[in-house]
Amino acid sequence: MITNLEEIDYDDKAALYVGEEYHKNPGCSYIVSIPGKADRQNTGRKERGMNTETFERLLKQAVPDGKTIREIRIRTEKPVMILLESGENLLFSDGTCGKTESYGKKKMGSLEIREDRSVVLAVQELIRGILETCSRHSLYAYEREISQGFLTICGGHRVGIAGKAVVEDGHVRTVRDLSSLNIRVAHEVKGCAKNVLPYLMDGETFLDTLLISPPGAGKTTLLRDLIRELSCGGTWGAGKNVSVVDERSEIAACFGGVAQCDLGPRTDVMDGCPKSEGMLMMLRSMSPQVLAVDEAGGEGEILAMKYGMNCGCRILATVHGADVGDIMKRPAWRELAEEKVFSRYVVLSGVPGPGTIVGIYDVNFQRMDKGS
Repeated sequence: MITNLEEIDYDDKAALYVGEEYHKNPGCSYIVSIPGKADRQNTGRKERGMNTETFERLLKQAVPDGKTIREIRIRTEKPVMILLESGENLLFSDGTCGKTESYGKKKMGSLEIREDRSVVLAVQELIRGILETCSRHSLYAYEREISQGFLTICGGHRVGIAGKAVVEDGHVRTVRDLSSLNIRVAHEVKGCAKNVLPYLMDGETFLDTLLISPPGAGKTTLLRDLIRELSCGGTWGAGKNVSVVDERSEIAACFGGVAQCDLGPRTDVMDGCPKSEGMLMMLRSMSPQVLAVDEAGGEGEILAMKYGMNCGCRILATVHGADVGDIMKRPAWRELAEEKVFSRYVVLSGVPGPGTIVGIYDVNFQRMDKGS
Protein backbone atom coordinates (compact mmCIF):
# COMPACT_ATOMS: atom_id res chain seq x y z
CA MET A 1 0.00 0.00 0.00
CA ILE A 2 1.45 3.35 -1.02
CA THR A 3 0.61 5.79 1.72
CA ASN A 4 2.56 8.87 0.66
CA LEU A 5 4.25 10.36 -2.36
CA GLU A 6 7.74 9.52 -1.09
CA GLU A 7 7.06 5.84 -1.75
CA ILE A 8 6.28 6.30 -5.44
CA ASP A 9 8.92 4.93 -7.79
CA TYR A 10 9.40 7.65 -10.38
CA ASP A 11 10.59 6.89 -13.89
CA ASP A 12 10.60 8.58 -17.25
CA LYS A 13 7.53 6.70 -18.46
CA ALA A 14 5.37 7.49 -15.46
CA ALA A 15 2.53 9.82 -16.32
CA LEU A 16 -0.53 9.05 -14.29
CA TYR A 17 -1.28 6.47 -11.61
CA VAL A 18 -4.40 5.25 -13.34
CA GLY A 19 -5.25 2.79 -16.11
CA GLU A 20 -2.32 0.41 -16.70
CA GLU A 21 -0.41 1.66 -13.67
CA TYR A 22 -3.47 1.13 -11.49
CA HIS A 23 -3.72 -2.51 -12.48
CA LYS A 24 -0.04 -2.99 -11.66
CA ASN A 25 -0.50 -1.52 -8.22
CA PRO A 26 -4.21 -1.50 -7.31
CA GLY A 27 -3.39 -0.77 -3.68
CA CYS A 28 -2.04 2.72 -4.31
CA SER A 29 -3.93 5.34 -2.38
CA TYR A 30 -2.99 8.26 -4.60
CA ILE A 31 -3.80 9.21 -8.13
CA VAL A 32 -1.19 11.75 -9.15
CA SER A 33 0.37 13.03 -12.31
CA ILE A 34 4.07 12.23 -12.13
CA PRO A 35 6.62 14.14 -14.21
CA GLY A 36 9.63 12.41 -15.68
CA LYS A 37 13.18 12.88 -14.40
CA ALA A 38 13.90 15.84 -16.68
CA ASP A 39 10.83 17.67 -15.41
CA ARG A 40 11.77 16.98 -11.82
CA GLN A 41 15.26 18.32 -12.39
CA ASN A 42 13.86 21.48 -13.96
CA THR A 43 11.11 22.09 -11.45
CA GLY A 44 12.61 20.55 -8.34
CA ARG A 45 9.20 19.06 -7.60
CA LYS A 46 8.27 15.46 -7.15
CA GLU A 47 4.62 15.48 -8.10
CA ARG A 48 2.00 17.35 -10.04
CA GLY A 49 -1.74 17.16 -9.56
CA MET A 50 -4.03 15.16 -11.76
CA ASN A 51 -5.11 17.32 -14.65
CA THR A 52 -8.71 18.47 -14.87
CA GLU A 53 -9.37 16.45 -18.05
CA THR A 54 -8.54 13.18 -16.29
CA PHE A 55 -10.57 14.14 -13.26
CA GLU A 56 -13.55 15.02 -15.46
CA ARG A 57 -13.24 11.68 -17.29
CA LEU A 58 -13.19 9.69 -14.06
CA LEU A 59 -16.11 11.67 -12.67
CA LYS A 60 -18.23 11.13 -15.78
CA GLN A 61 -17.36 7.44 -15.74
CA ALA A 62 -18.25 7.10 -12.07
CA VAL A 63 -21.48 9.13 -12.28
CA PRO A 64 -22.87 9.03 -15.85
CA ASP A 65 -26.04 10.81 -14.74
CA GLY A 66 -24.60 14.10 -13.52
CA LYS A 67 -28.05 15.26 -12.44
CA THR A 68 -27.80 13.06 -9.36
CA ILE A 69 -24.74 14.95 -8.06
CA ARG A 70 -25.42 17.44 -5.27
CA GLU A 71 -21.87 18.31 -4.20
CA ILE A 72 -18.28 17.45 -5.04
CA ARG A 73 -15.79 18.05 -2.23
CA ILE A 74 -12.12 18.23 -3.12
CA ARG A 75 -9.55 18.63 -0.32
CA THR A 76 -5.77 18.59 -0.57
CA GLU A 77 -4.40 15.08 0.04
CA LYS A 78 -7.84 13.85 1.08
CA PRO A 79 -10.29 11.54 -0.73
CA VAL A 80 -12.49 13.19 -3.35
CA MET A 81 -16.06 12.86 -2.11
CA ILE A 82 -19.19 13.02 -4.22
CA LEU A 83 -22.50 13.70 -2.52
CA LEU A 84 -25.23 12.05 -4.57
CA GLU A 85 -28.94 11.91 -3.93
CA SER A 86 -28.28 8.46 -2.47
CA GLY A 87 -25.62 9.72 -0.05
CA GLU A 88 -21.88 10.34 0.26
CA ASN A 89 -19.51 8.43 -2.02
CA LEU A 90 -15.77 8.16 -2.61
CA LEU A 91 -14.30 8.46 -6.11
CA PHE A 92 -12.02 5.56 -7.09
CA SER A 93 -9.25 5.44 -9.67
CA ASP A 94 -10.99 2.77 -11.74
CA GLY A 95 -13.76 5.24 -12.58
CA THR A 96 -16.23 3.99 -9.99
CA CYS A 97 -17.60 5.42 -6.78
CA GLY A 98 -18.94 3.84 -3.64
CA LYS A 99 -20.32 4.54 -0.21
CA THR A 100 -17.73 5.74 2.29
CA GLU A 101 -18.99 3.44 5.02
CA SER A 102 -18.88 0.31 2.89
CA TYR A 103 -15.13 -0.07 2.44
CA GLY A 104 -14.01 -1.45 5.70
CA LYS A 105 -10.40 -2.49 6.05
CA LYS A 106 -8.29 0.64 6.19
CA LYS A 107 -9.16 3.55 8.44
CA MET A 108 -8.64 7.10 7.16
CA GLY A 109 -10.02 9.30 9.91
CA SER A 110 -13.65 8.31 10.23
CA LEU A 111 -13.62 6.77 6.73
CA GLU A 112 -13.10 3.08 6.20
CA ILE A 113 -11.56 2.21 2.85
CA ARG A 114 -10.92 -1.20 1.33
CA GLU A 115 -7.27 -1.83 0.63
CA ASP A 116 -7.95 -3.44 -2.74
CA ARG A 117 -9.24 -0.22 -4.29
CA SER A 118 -7.50 3.06 -4.91
CA VAL A 119 -9.27 6.21 -3.77
CA VAL A 120 -8.65 9.44 -5.61
CA LEU A 121 -6.78 11.85 -3.38
CA ALA A 122 -6.58 15.43 -4.60
CA VAL A 123 -3.43 17.54 -4.75
CA GLN A 124 -3.22 21.33 -4.88
CA GLU A 125 -2.63 21.50 -8.61
CA LEU A 126 -5.91 19.73 -9.29
CA ILE A 127 -7.65 22.31 -7.12
CA ARG A 128 -5.89 25.16 -8.92
CA GLY A 129 -6.67 23.64 -12.31
CA ILE A 130 -10.37 23.28 -11.54
CA LEU A 131 -10.58 26.84 -10.26
CA GLU A 132 -8.78 28.20 -13.32
CA THR A 133 -11.16 26.28 -15.57
CA CYS A 134 -14.18 27.58 -13.64
CA SER A 135 -12.89 31.17 -13.90
CA ARG A 136 -12.18 30.73 -17.62
CA HIS A 137 -8.47 31.20 -16.87
CA SER A 138 -9.01 34.68 -15.49
CA LEU A 139 -8.93 34.49 -11.69
CA TYR A 140 -8.43 38.25 -11.55
CA ALA A 141 -11.89 38.80 -13.06
CA TYR A 142 -13.37 36.80 -10.18
CA GLU A 143 -11.27 38.43 -7.45
CA ARG A 144 -14.26 39.99 -5.72
CA GLU A 145 -16.17 36.71 -5.61
CA ILE A 146 -13.11 34.78 -4.46
CA SER A 147 -12.65 37.25 -1.61
CA GLN A 148 -16.14 36.22 -0.48
CA GLY A 149 -15.19 32.55 -0.55
CA PHE A 150 -16.97 31.35 -3.67
CA LEU A 151 -17.59 31.94 -7.34
CA THR A 152 -20.63 31.20 -9.47
CA ILE A 153 -20.15 29.51 -12.83
CA CYS A 154 -22.30 28.98 -15.89
CA GLY A 155 -25.35 26.92 -15.03
CA GLY A 156 -25.67 28.49 -11.60
CA HIS A 157 -23.30 26.08 -9.91
CA ARG A 158 -21.32 27.50 -7.00
CA VAL A 159 -17.69 26.70 -6.22
CA GLY A 160 -16.84 27.34 -2.58
CA ILE A 161 -13.16 27.73 -1.72
CA ALA A 162 -10.98 27.51 1.38
CA GLY A 163 -7.33 28.32 1.90
CA LYS A 164 -5.18 31.12 3.32
CA ALA A 165 -6.99 34.44 3.45
CA VAL A 166 -5.06 37.56 2.45
CA VAL A 167 -6.33 40.35 4.70
CA GLU A 168 -5.82 44.06 4.06
CA ASP A 169 -7.27 46.81 6.27
CA GLY A 170 -9.39 44.27 8.09
CA HIS A 171 -11.00 42.90 4.92
CA VAL A 172 -10.29 39.73 2.96
CA ARG A 173 -8.71 40.76 -0.33
CA THR A 174 -8.31 37.28 -1.80
CA VAL A 175 -7.66 33.64 -0.90
CA ARG A 176 -4.43 31.86 -1.84
CA ASP A 177 -2.81 28.48 -1.11
CA LEU A 178 -6.15 26.86 -1.85
CA SER A 179 -6.80 23.71 0.14
CA SER A 180 -10.46 22.86 -0.51
CA LEU A 181 -13.19 23.21 -3.10
CA ASN A 182 -16.88 22.53 -2.60
CA ILE A 183 -18.68 22.37 -5.93
CA ARG A 184 -22.38 22.74 -5.25
CA VAL A 185 -24.46 21.66 -8.22
CA ALA A 186 -27.51 23.83 -8.80
CA HIS A 187 -30.78 21.94 -9.16
CA GLU A 188 -33.87 23.47 -10.68
CA VAL A 189 -36.89 21.37 -9.66
CA LYS A 190 -39.92 22.85 -11.36
CA GLY A 191 -43.17 21.99 -9.66
CA CYS A 192 -41.74 21.35 -6.19
CA ALA A 193 -43.67 24.38 -4.86
CA LYS A 194 -47.00 23.31 -6.33
CA ASN A 195 -48.31 21.66 -3.17
CA VAL A 196 -46.88 24.34 -0.86
CA LEU A 197 -48.10 27.52 -2.51
CA PRO A 198 -51.84 27.07 -1.71
CA TYR A 199 -51.02 27.32 2.00
CA LEU A 200 -49.24 30.62 1.37
CA MET A 201 -52.13 32.35 -0.41
CA ASP A 202 -55.18 34.19 0.87
CA GLY A 203 -57.29 34.36 -2.26
CA GLU A 204 -55.03 36.14 -4.74
CA THR A 205 -52.88 37.65 -1.99
CA PHE A 206 -49.51 36.12 -1.19
CA LEU A 207 -48.79 36.05 2.54
CA ASP A 208 -45.43 37.01 4.05
CA THR A 209 -43.57 33.70 4.28
CA LEU A 210 -40.39 32.45 5.94
CA LEU A 211 -38.77 29.19 4.82
CA ILE A 212 -36.78 27.51 7.61
CA SER A 213 -34.27 24.84 6.71
CA PRO A 214 -30.87 23.42 7.67
CA PRO A 215 -28.12 23.72 5.01
CA GLY A 216 -28.55 21.42 2.04
CA ALA A 217 -32.19 20.58 2.70
CA GLY A 218 -33.62 22.27 -0.39
CA LYS A 219 -34.74 25.70 0.80
CA THR A 220 -33.19 27.57 -2.14
CA THR A 221 -34.70 25.09 -4.60
CA LEU A 222 -38.15 25.58 -3.04
CA LEU A 223 -37.66 29.36 -2.92
CA ARG A 224 -36.73 29.40 -6.61
CA ASP A 225 -39.86 27.50 -7.63
CA LEU A 226 -42.12 29.61 -5.41
CA ILE A 227 -40.76 32.70 -7.18
CA ARG A 228 -41.43 31.12 -10.57
CA GLU A 229 -44.99 30.13 -9.62
CA LEU A 230 -45.78 33.61 -8.25
CA SER A 231 -44.31 35.26 -11.34
CA CYS A 232 -46.15 33.02 -13.80
CA GLY A 233 -49.52 33.05 -12.06
CA GLY A 234 -51.92 30.15 -11.82
CA THR A 235 -55.41 29.06 -10.88
CA TRP A 236 -55.16 31.31 -7.81
CA GLY A 237 -54.80 34.46 -9.93
CA ALA A 238 -52.59 36.60 -12.16
CA GLY A 239 -48.82 36.57 -11.91
CA LYS A 240 -47.07 39.06 -9.68
CA ASN A 241 -44.06 41.33 -10.08
CA VAL A 242 -41.34 39.66 -8.04
CA SER A 243 -38.01 41.26 -7.16
CA VAL A 244 -35.15 38.97 -6.15
CA VAL A 245 -32.04 40.08 -4.30
CA ASP A 246 -29.52 37.36 -5.12
CA GLU A 247 -26.38 38.24 -3.18
CA ARG A 248 -24.65 34.88 -3.77
CA SER A 249 -26.03 34.27 -7.28
CA GLU A 250 -27.74 31.09 -6.07
CA ILE A 251 -31.41 31.83 -6.78
CA ALA A 252 -31.38 33.06 -10.37
CA ALA A 253 -27.81 31.83 -10.98
CA CYS A 254 -27.03 34.80 -13.19
CA PHE A 255 -24.02 34.40 -15.44
CA GLY A 256 -22.99 37.32 -17.61
CA GLY A 257 -26.20 39.11 -16.68
CA VAL A 258 -28.44 36.25 -17.82
CA ALA A 259 -30.42 34.19 -15.32
CA GLN A 260 -29.62 30.49 -15.76
CA CYS A 261 -32.71 29.43 -13.80
CA ASP A 262 -36.32 30.06 -14.77
CA LEU A 263 -37.82 32.55 -12.31
CA GLY A 264 -40.82 33.43 -14.44
CA PRO A 265 -41.68 36.31 -16.80
CA ARG A 266 -42.37 38.97 -14.16
CA THR A 267 -39.21 38.60 -12.08
CA ASP A 268 -36.41 41.14 -11.73
CA VAL A 269 -33.05 40.17 -10.24
CA MET A 270 -30.45 42.25 -8.42
CA ASP A 271 -27.42 39.99 -8.61
CA GLY A 272 -24.35 40.06 -6.36
CA CYS A 273 -25.66 42.89 -4.19
CA PRO A 274 -25.68 42.87 -0.37
CA LYS A 275 -29.19 41.91 0.71
CA SER A 276 -29.95 44.91 2.90
CA GLU A 277 -28.96 47.41 0.20
CA GLY A 278 -30.45 45.36 -2.62
CA MET A 279 -33.88 45.12 -1.02
CA LEU A 280 -34.08 48.88 -0.58
CA MET A 281 -32.90 49.45 -4.16
CA MET A 282 -35.51 47.09 -5.60
CA LEU A 283 -38.29 48.60 -3.50
CA ARG A 284 -37.43 52.06 -4.82
CA SER A 285 -36.84 51.14 -8.45
CA MET A 286 -38.92 48.10 -9.44
CA SER A 287 -42.17 48.48 -7.42
CA PRO A 288 -42.38 44.78 -6.58
CA GLN A 289 -45.46 43.04 -5.24
CA VAL A 290 -43.27 40.33 -3.75
CA LEU A 291 -39.68 40.73 -2.57
CA ALA A 292 -37.63 37.51 -2.30
CA VAL A 293 -34.33 37.03 -0.49
CA ASP A 294 -32.29 33.99 0.53
CA GLU A 295 -30.59 33.38 3.88
CA ALA A 296 -31.67 36.55 5.63
CA GLY A 297 -30.69 37.26 9.20
CA GLY A 298 -28.56 40.38 9.57
CA GLU A 299 -29.92 43.42 11.39
CA GLY A 300 -29.89 45.49 8.21
CA GLU A 301 -31.69 42.76 6.29
CA ILE A 302 -34.44 42.47 8.89
CA LEU A 303 -34.93 46.26 8.88
CA ALA A 304 -35.12 46.21 5.06
CA MET A 305 -37.77 43.47 5.16
CA LYS A 306 -39.82 45.49 7.66
CA TYR A 307 -39.47 48.55 5.44
CA GLY A 308 -40.75 46.54 2.48
CA MET A 309 -43.77 45.31 4.43
CA ASN A 310 -44.57 48.87 5.45
CA CYS A 311 -44.49 49.77 1.75
CA GLY A 312 -47.16 47.17 1.04
CA CYS A 313 -44.76 44.63 -0.46
CA ARG A 314 -44.99 40.96 0.49
CA ILE A 315 -41.83 39.20 1.69
CA LEU A 316 -40.59 35.71 0.80
CA ALA A 317 -37.41 34.85 2.71
CA THR A 318 -35.35 31.91 3.92
CA VAL A 319 -33.29 31.37 7.05
CA HIS A 320 -31.04 28.60 8.30
CA GLY A 321 -32.56 26.66 11.18
CA ALA A 322 -33.55 23.19 12.28
CA ASP A 323 -37.14 24.17 13.12
CA VAL A 324 -39.25 27.02 14.44
CA GLY A 325 -37.93 26.54 17.97
CA ASP A 326 -34.38 26.91 16.68
CA ILE A 327 -34.91 30.35 15.16
CA MET A 328 -36.89 31.46 18.22
CA LYS A 329 -33.62 31.22 20.15
CA ARG A 330 -32.33 34.18 18.14
CA PRO A 331 -33.51 37.52 19.57
CA ALA A 332 -34.11 39.24 16.21
CA TRP A 333 -36.26 36.41 14.82
CA ARG A 334 -38.09 35.94 18.12
CA GLU A 335 -39.02 39.61 18.01
CA LEU A 336 -40.35 39.23 14.46
CA ALA A 337 -42.44 36.26 15.54
CA GLU A 338 -43.84 38.12 18.53
CA GLU A 339 -44.74 41.03 16.26
CA LYS A 340 -46.40 38.53 13.88
CA VAL A 341 -44.47 39.89 10.94
CA PHE A 342 -44.65 36.62 8.98
CA SER A 343 -47.99 34.95 8.35
CA ARG A 344 -46.59 31.60 7.23
CA TYR A 345 -43.62 29.44 8.23
CA VAL A 346 -42.49 26.48 6.11
CA VAL A 347 -40.03 24.08 7.78
CA LEU A 348 -37.91 21.76 5.63
CA SER A 349 -35.61 18.87 6.42
CA GLY A 350 -32.99 16.87 4.57
CA VAL A 351 -34.36 13.60 6.00
CA PRO A 352 -35.16 11.30 4.31
CA GLY A 353 -34.11 13.56 1.41
CA PRO A 354 -33.75 17.24 0.44
CA GLY A 355 -37.03 19.12 0.12
CA THR A 356 -38.93 17.15 2.76
CA ILE A 357 -41.65 19.38 4.23
CA VAL A 358 -41.70 18.96 8.00
CA GLY A 359 -44.62 21.33 8.47
CA ILE A 360 -46.38 24.50 7.36
CA TYR A 361 -47.46 26.82 10.18
CA ASP A 362 -49.62 29.93 10.45
CA VAL A 363 -48.84 33.17 12.23
CA ASN A 364 -49.63 31.53 15.60
CA PHE A 365 -47.48 28.48 14.78
CA GLN A 366 -50.47 26.21 14.34
CA ARG A 367 -49.85 23.33 11.95
CA MET A 368 -51.76 23.77 8.70
CA ASP A 369 -50.69 20.76 6.65
CA LYS A 370 -50.66 17.04 7.27
CA GLY A 371 -46.96 16.65 6.37
CA SER A 372 -45.39 15.35 3.18
